[in-house]
Amino acid sequence: MSDTVEIWMLSVLSGVVVGGLGLGLGWLLRHRTLRWQLALVAVVTALTVIVGIQAVAQRMLLSRHDLEVTTIVTAAAGLVSLLVALVLATALVRWSHGLREEVRRVGAGGSLVAGRRGPAEFQALAAEVAATNQRLAESRAREARLEDSRRELVSWVSHDLRTPLAGIRAMTESLEDGIAPDPARYHRQIRGEVDRMVRMVDDLFELSRIHAGVLQLAPQPLMLGDLVSEAIAGAEPVARARGVTLSGSVDPGLEVTADPSGMSRVLGNLIVNGIRHTPADGSVHVSARPLADAIEVAVADGCGGIPDPDRARVFDVAFRGSQARTPDVPDDTDVHTTRAGLGLAIVKGIVEAHGGAVTVENVVAPGSSGCRFLVRLPVAT
Repeated sequence: MSDTVEIWMLSVLSGVVVGGLGLGLGWLLRHRTLRWQLALVAVVTALTVIVGIQAVAQRMLLSRHDLEVTTIVTAAAGLVSLLVALVLATALVRWSHGLREEVRRVGAGGSLVAGRRGPAEFQALAAEVAATNQRLAESRAREARLEDSRRELVSWVSHDLRTPLAGIRAMTESLEDGIAPDPARYHRQIRGEVDRMVRMVDDLFELSRIHAGVLQLAPQPLMLGDLVSEAIAGAEPVARARGVTLSGSVDPGLEVTADPSGMSRVLGNLIVNGIRHTPADGSVHVSARPLADAIEVAVADGCGGIPDPDRARVFDVAFRGSQARTPDVPDDTDVHTTRAGLGLAIVKGIVEAHGGAVTVENVVAPGSSGCRFLVRLPVAT
């Protein structure tokens, strides 16, 4: 066997022995700080060279002078490597402590901005922590809004149920005492109030299904023109009683894949919402058009516009944009709306269940101003 082959074999054998011992020691130190881990790497590297040189020298393949020289050089290199490893380990420990503090601020709800500190992996981790903190902040804000909406919903529903119940009780007592001037009219009013409360309970049930993610949809191809025509016809009595002009225009042959009852509910709620907030002699217009990857339905009214803070909350549960608890809609024409601020929340839930989105924007036109609700439904592929 040649000297070169023997030197290779001794060097590899020495490296395996020292490396195995280093891995075992590293396993024992796995829960210690990074300083120990990096120092161990430097020491194992230097010892591998020294042990290999000693093994080669024992086989008389290296002179005594050369052995001393290589040992000194290797030892010096090992000390320098150990020093560099300790410096790097100190920096890594400091960076990790900084990252730990940032994570602690995330848990405490504080703000966090990703910085360019440490290796690329630490920077990527810090950026991910900052993004997670942003998502958590948005989630906390959304949860706070939902909690406020729940409290408002309980308050308003309690009021909206208590008011008709009080009226029904007064009318029934008048009927029982025989002092009602027009019993037939009282019967019609009682029936109207009961129907209104039934619709409110139905809306609450529908909203609970939407929030629970169990809303059942049966999408099928529908002619959008027919849906708009039916919705306009259903809301026409309300518009006539309010003195509001109701109109619509849909491109011929425009088709959408959606649940029939769900889309009818969406259009009905949006149209009647527009009628309720449009003054007499105003107008509500429904239109639809195809986009590149969606079908857009627009309901424009003459409400005068929505303030920016309210526009951000207009689809929240129980939000009405007014301190008044009961809208000023005549009792005998309020056949499509709920009184608890649930209509637009239901619209949003149904549209999003279809994979679409609903937004609202203010529109200023010559002589009038209002808002436009835009429903975008994806095109079936």
